[in-house]
Amino acid sequence: MLIHQAQANAIANGAESTVNAPMVLLTESSASVRRKGSRSRNTGAVLQAGDYKPLVDYFNRMEDENIIQAIPNAESWEWMAANIPLFDCPQDNFREMYYYRWWSLRKHIKETPQGYGVTEFLVERSYSDKYNLIACAIGHHTYEMRWLHNQEYLQQYLTLWYTGKDGAPMEKLDKFSSWTPDAVYNAWMVTGHTDFLQFMYPMLVKDYYHWEDMKRTPDGLFWQRDVSDGMEESASGDRDHNIHNRRPTINSYMYGNARALSAMAGLFGDAENRDLFARKADTLQRRTLQLLWNSEHQFFETMRPDGSPANVREAIGYIPWYFNLPDNDRKYDAAWMQVEDSRGFNAPYGLTTCEMRSPLFRQRGCCQCEWDGAIWPFASAQTLTAMANFMNNYPGQTTAADTTYFMQMEKYVESQYHRGRPYIGEYLDEVTGYWLKGDQERSRYYNHSTFNDLMITGLMGLRPRPDNILEVNPLVPQDKWDWFCLDNVAYKAGL
Repeated sequence: MLIHQAQANAIANGAESTVNAPMVLLTESSASVRRKGSRSRNTGAVLQAGDYKPLVDYFNRMEDENIIQAIPNAESWEWMAANIPLFDCPQDNFREMYYYRWWSLRKHIKETPQGYGVTEFLVERSYSDKYNLIACAIGHHTYEMRWLHNQEYLQQYLTLWYTGKDGAPMEKLDKFSSWTPDAVYNAWMVTGHTDFLQFMYPMLVKDYYHWEDMKRTPDGLFWQRDVSDGMEESASGDRDHNIHNRRPTINSYMYGNARALSAMAGLFGDAENRDLFARKADTLQRRTLQLLWNSEHQFFETMRPDGSPANVREAIGYIPWYFNLPDNDRKYDAAWMQVEDSRGFNAPYGLTTCEMRSPLFRQRGCCQCEWDGAIWPFASAQTLTAMANFMNNYPGQTTAADTTYFMQMEKYVESQYHRGRPYIGEYLDEVTGYWLKGDQERSRYYNHSTFNDLMITGLMGLRPRPDNILEVNPLVPQDKWDWFCLDNVAYKAGL
């Protein structure tokens, strides 16, 4: 199916489309293909899966496979051909990184006695839960894996976290801030698997109240320490002390979770919880805008226990847009000027975690997982998701452009190399691109971010929705690519 900006009004089966790109090649979702009965699930309508096998053969050859979990390298291509959307474009490094990130994610799928799990580190970590699972990146894992054709991997992983301790949540589920309810609802918007959403719903409601009991403060916000945000020793925080900082992270997460739970309740006819969680979201939105927006810096910032702002811009100030929390008020748009500012967050190898003009920038030393400026893919993925939301969901904004988004996505691609080969690790120097854990085994294949979800929903512009409208708004600048193709997408396949 070929769609041009000037002529695209509808796609298949009466779906509506919004397109903003020079030329977009979209192919039918696997759901519609299966309904027509003409192709199998793992065959693209335009792209031939076998054309990308040489990339996977190269990935297999470039490493010593010293840790094997559920799907070994020898089976990686067969698994990918059966499970992932196909993608192609005129730019080789985007294509290579797209398939590499699916290949590396597959390494983290782990068979346990209680179903599939998904690891963050391949090596064992002392602070992990059962089966070497860590809760910090569940939201990232869910956003990325929602595009797999076989949803058993994701569904069993989520079920394991919420029932893995004798039917109760696993012991360390609450050790890190979480946007899991939001991620589960956003996964449903892609998969259409309502039965699983309904299965998760009561457990997610209970979990929300648990977080209120642990972290809600009298001012209506939530507090968190750096380490429990997965962001130890940030510019605004502290590694060792239990300081009750109101951070944009956890407050945005809880807002997104409340919004998601309200939507789930509405879907299942639970009017009481629909209205209750809508009110909770409204309260969090109001308090976040009132207390965490620093009007002098024009940025969302951490608030100290005494009510004073941290007075430093950090990448976490973009997280509110990940959940569409800010009003469509032009005063908030100024925050996005910092993603192009070389004194702000715009470094040679991507987006820093602290503004570079700050005297606190990179002052915590190195290399013990500091979040005071170096580039973390975890944070880059959050900021780029937030930027795509800002560009799509805030009519009238002129601060962020598709050229800016593409530039930062290109830097994100370029940063994911080490010794000339594709690589994803923990965090990297913003100027040299050197991975700050070097060749430590723990850092290889660090499963702590998204990439392909950004490619699909941001750059290629397939915007998941709760209804049956197919919305497409690519963020590819007019002068970059003449075409791209996203094929074999299992969108709404569970309907």
